[in-house]
Amino acid sequence: MMLDMISFAIGEGALFLGRGLLVVLPFLPQSLATQPEQLMIIIGFAGQGLFAMRFIIQWLKSEGEGRSVIPLAFWYFSIGGGMVLFLYALWRKDPVIICGQGLGLFIYLRNLYLIYRERAQV
Repeated sequence: MMLDMISFAIGEGALFLGRGLLVVLPFLPQSLATQPEQLMIIIGFAGQGLFAMRFIIQWLKSEGEGRSVIPLAFWYFSIGGGMVLFLYALWRKDPVIICGQGLGLFIYLRNLYLIYRERAQV
């Protein structure tokens, strides 16, 4: 199945990344080079962190302006976090997260397109 191949490729990429990290940071656990699960969990949490940062950015910008606003950075953090979580979901073969993040990515990219299209018309 296609999802199995994608998941395997992402796992192999995680192992490659783990081996690279061990070259640069030899004090890390050696299991990073043999078990993609550890690194993928870290990557999943990093994606969730990126995704959560969008709300902090939006909150700080709104407080600064005294009204509710959605800054451009909100959409970039949405895309960054969404992409990492989408890869994580593909690796886990989780159809719920794949669908949710896949649709979300489309919406975030569409919003950026609309923002830049409007700016180009001004």
